[in-house]
Amino acid sequence: MDAHQALAPGEFAPVTTYLDTAAHGLLPARTVAALREAVAGMGEGRMDTPGWFEAVRSARSAFAGLVGVAPERVAVGSSVAVHTAVIAGSLPPGSEVLYARDEFASLVTPFAQRPGLRLREVELAELAEAVGASTSLVAVSAVQSLDGRVADLPAIAEAARRHGARTLVDTTQAAGWLPLSAGDFDFTVCGGYKWLLCPRGTSFLTVPEDGGGLTPLHAGWVAGQEPWRSTYGPVAELARSARRFDESPAYLPYVGAARSLALLTELGPHALGAHGVGLARRFRAGARGLGFEPVEAESPLVGVPGLGGGAEELAAAGIRVAARGDNLRAAFHLYNTAADVDRLLEVLQTSRSA
Repeated sequence: MDAHQALAPGEFAPVTTYLDTAAHGLLPARTVAALREAVAGMGEGRMDTPGWFEAVRSARSAFAGLVGVAPERVAVGSSVAVHTAVIAGSLPPGSEVLYARDEFASLVTPFAQRPGLRLREVELAELAEAVGASTSLVAVSAVQSLDGRVADLPAIAEAARRHGARTLVDTTQAAGWLPLSAGDFDFTVCGGYKWLLCPRGTSFLTVPEDGGGLTPLHAGWVAGQEPWRSTYGPVAELARSARRFDESPAYLPYVGAARSLALLTELGPHALGAHGVGLARRFRAGARGLGFEPVEAESPLVGVPGLGGGAEELAAAGIRVAARGDNLRAAFHLYNTAADVDRLLEVLQTSRSA
């Protein structure tokens, strides 16, 4: 039995060699079934609003468990950029935001668009050392989207504490496979449609127990302590939890998210990480054997400089990867096997020999 079938039997049946989870994960069979039922209900007038809000609650709780915090510290939304904008809006004028070169745009652009902030960019490896007395916030992805490098989060968090700065960690390319505790940082943000295998339109924000000084500028009725009594006029009482920072959830994505996150909870990040990282090591070793120089990192996301232009040729061979900058980017998840790695290496070798 293939490794992915042993971990999640019957959940996946890709018809391509799919190595592009870092762009979008595949939906498990249980998620597809739940979405089909919900769509049919919407089309047939069988609206299940209570059930859909229960899916939001389940997704919030499951995500909280995966990142090691209480559900009361998790807000739900639709995109990382919206969550980040709330944090950007909370910073006093003149605040310095420190971030890494080639950081993902959704994590840093909201700060660039907020007037009065000072942004400072350094190399990822220098981030902890670069934190200083003038730094108000350090914003960093746990795993870099471009090439899979893993940030030294303990060093960054310690440096931030030492200098009185706050931390914002984007776990989009990490949550689900990398064991981490969101409670080690002031804020985390996460898009759910990659490694968490949720439909696009699901995202999560974690905040301190006291809300971290954020203002819920986009609060609507769902942000009320009693949402169904908060539907008209200004909300009288905001939720006494991170739910005050909720966006009004898109039902369908969260119907799917509840099922996908339940699967990942059953498996746990250690099993998922061991599987994906093991396949990535196999690919890195094979790529080096072909004369390429993949970026070294202990992650299931692999960047190979100089091969970005080969993504179309690989697609023609039935292999789905991504081109990011000059990098070919391959990502290995639950539904991938050693045969997928070997197929990718085979096509790269043929291309190199041609």
